[in-house]
Amino acid sequence: MRRWLFFWRVLLAFALPCGGALHAMADAAPPAAAIVELRAGTVSRAVDGVMKTDPVTLPYHWDRMNGARPGEARFDLPFTLAETPAEPWGLFIARVGTAFEIGLNGKLLQRYGDLGQGGGADYAKAPIYVPLPAHLLHAGANAVQVRIRADSGRRAGLSVLSLGPAARVRSALFEPAYAWRFTGSVLLAAFSIVVGTISLALWLTQADNTAHGGRRRENLYLWAALAEFCWALRVADGAIRQPPLPWVAWGVLMTACYSGWAGSAVMFCQHLAGWHERKEMKWLQRAIVFVFTMPVIACYFSLTRSEPQWLTGWLALEIVALIAYAVFFMGAAVRRPNVARVLIASVAALTVAVGTRDWLVIRLSDSYGDTTWVRYTSLFFALALLGIVVDRFREASAQARELLHTLAARVAERERDLALAYDRLERGAREQERTQERERILRDMHDGVGSHISAAIRQLQSGQASQDALLRTLRDSLDQLKLSIDSIQLPHGDAQALLAGLRYRLSPRFERSGIALEWAVDALQPVARLDAPAMRQLQFLLFEAVSNVLQHAQARVLRIEAAMHGDAVRIRVIDDGIGFDATQVPCALAARATALGAPLRVESRAGHTVVQVDLQ
Repeated sequence: MRRWLFFWRVLLAFALPCGGALHAMADAAPPAAAIVELRAGTVSRAVDGVMKTDPVTLPYHWDRMNGARPGEARFDLPFTLAETPAEPWGLFIARVGTAFEIGLNGKLLQRYGDLGQGGGADYAKAPIYVPLPAHLLHAGANAVQVRIRADSGRRAGLSVLSLGPAARVRSALFEPAYAWRFTGSVLLAAFSIVVGTISLALWLTQADNTAHGGRRRENLYLWAALAEFCWALRVADGAIRQPPLPWVAWGVLMTACYSGWAGSAVMFCQHLAGWHERKEMKWLQRAIVFVFTMPVIACYFSLTRSEPQWLTGWLALEIVALIAYAVFFMGAAVRRPNVARVLIASVAALTVAVGTRDWLVIRLSDSYGDTTWVRYTSLFFALALLGIVVDRFREASAQARELLHTLAARVAERERDLALAYDRLERGAREQERTQERERILRDMHDGVGSHISAAIRQLQSGQASQDALLRTLRDSLDQLKLSIDSIQLPHGDAQALLAGLRYRLSPRFERSGIALEWAVDALQPVARLDAPAMRQLQFLLFEAVSNVLQHAQARVLRIEAAMHGDAVRIRVIDDGIGFDATQVPCALAARATALGAPLRVESRAGHTVVQVDLQ
């Protein structure tokens, strides 16, 4: 409730200055004595070739007096001045047309349009000011002559004439009337175009993705845009004296714009209330098409047959339908009020009331010179639409903040769940890694230490093994056990640390075996692909090569080389032993190289054996 009261305070804040301005203009008006009003005279009219002359009292509504038949008329309006004016005078006519000419005391002053050509420009849309030269006015009897050409359905006729001092007539009568009817129409048309463009932009941009992958637009804004565009063209007619279409086509178009505005406004209300999705409301759309299409057809018959009752009757039906719908909508707004419904219901009530006034004054009464008021209600509709957009933006912002808060809470909850899950996975991974490490150590002990111990047992059981052979086997088992333990601490990819550990563990055996060790290891770059399993395979490969030298080569010198060869680390084990058949690569070396995924090169002859592996 507070929200829609706030919006109406904004509307009142806008409307009060306008009302104050109107009161100020009324207060600034000159005394009635300064202005002479011409109401009585004679009229000579020609309709269907028949000329008649009668007394006349203005205002004169052509369609009421002549059955909306086209024709011409001449008005002679006498007046008396007590003395000859000393200053220029001016003549103000609130409405006259369709085309006309004005004379004073038999002298032509101005002509608007072609009196001999029907269906052309319409000069009855704007008030007229005509300067009256002081030398044409004199004390005593004077007369103003007005000739008009009347087109059917264009509200031809002549309003009360007002004349007096030029400055007073312009400031007190002409300028306010011109601003109210002509300038106001231009500004309202421009305003409606702006609002319609904004509504159309909202319709084009405010779209949601559907479950079927399409785009669902908010048609509320589309109907608002159509209503504003129709109303802009309808109001702009008040400033278009020369229509771009022939009169009948232009008149039908203006009626279509009026009905299009009314129908679009009803559909706007349907979408605003959410009734467009109800099956029981489908009949209303067909009724809207019928009710707001028939005035267009009635307008065509009225203009072509010069029978305005057709259009008047259907416009009455349209107004009744609008009143009924407005009452229905206002009742729904009272039962389930919100900002949007209350704003539009209020504007609808105002529009219906003003539209009823216009229909009574413009269509049914003999009043002439009055202008429609309903055109100015579009301002309130636009402000109400703005209020709806602001309210929806506020609600969307609140929903977005709530969604962000909910999303942040859910993200925090998910992060906690993920942290717990990650902790469990981490513990599981560490446990699995320990298990795998135990399995590796056991496997290494089985494949290395275990095989050597088994070999030592077989040697003892055979009774043919020498003490030296048995010791070498046991030493190999012990060295491999130590290297397996060292491999646990080796950094991944650090071949240089692996070689250092190998040298540390095997140097005592080299000394006992009488083998000189030559160490030629340069600074080596880490090899990224050497993870823990690969490091163990490389360690076993090098141990196998060195063990073969210790057990079988009868070498005096063992040389270990390691250096960068391009991007690869090249390791070579070289001895000067008796050699062996290089075509028969030891199975253990070949198996380790294959598991490592590194190329193995073996060459051997007496005095020179090389085992080479490249790591990249």
